[in-house]
Amino acid sequence: MSDPYASRTALHEQVTDGFGTVRVLPLDPRADAGVIHRWVSEDRAVFWGMTGLTEGQVAEIYAHMDTLTTHHAHLVVRDAEPVALLQTYEPEADRVGECYEVRPGDIGVHLLLAPAGPEGGQSGWTARLVTAVARYVLLGLDRRRIVVDPDVANEKAIARFLRQGFTAGPVVVLPEVDLPDVYLPEKKAQLAFLEREILFPG
Repeated sequence: MSDPYASRTALHEQVTDGFGTVRVLPLDPRADAGVIHRWVSEDRAVFWGMTGLTEGQVAEIYAHMDTLTTHHAHLVVRDAEPVALLQTYEPEADRVGECYEVRPGDIGVHLLLAPAGPEGGQSGWTARLVTAVARYVLLGLDRRRIVVDPDVANEKAIARFLRQGFTAGPVVVLPEVDLPDVYLPEKKAQLAFLEREILFPG
């Protein structure tokens, strides 16, 4: 199978025995809009907040994010297959920073996994992918702690983070954001944190 992403420069590349090569690429708002739109349009992605948007609207959102220095979007590819949308951000430049005490070295993460393939979910697959992403975020970007803010109703995501070694923080209400380029409704979120030493001791 040819790799349509082979010509794109990876920010991070990790080869894992029995899992394959995971590459973290800067998201191309136009080229990747079709893939991302398919993912965010599914019922399971309701907490991502983009169901009902057109492919063009999704492209516009990520084109706007591409102009920011505090928020970044990435496409995660495993062996030529796109497998996740990763967003990283500086918590102090985001609404989550109003809801907890930001520490130096913190980084915020949003992660949307691709739907399972025709063969269905594979045991341990998500854990290996999340570990590869965490390696990029914590070691590649030299950060001390990841913060995530899933919706309190997104029990599946919360359970997945806790299994990965995250520690549950407080339940908070993220304030509404109503700007010319961005609208985010108020959100009740379960904060969770992952210290670098938990996954990568020493």
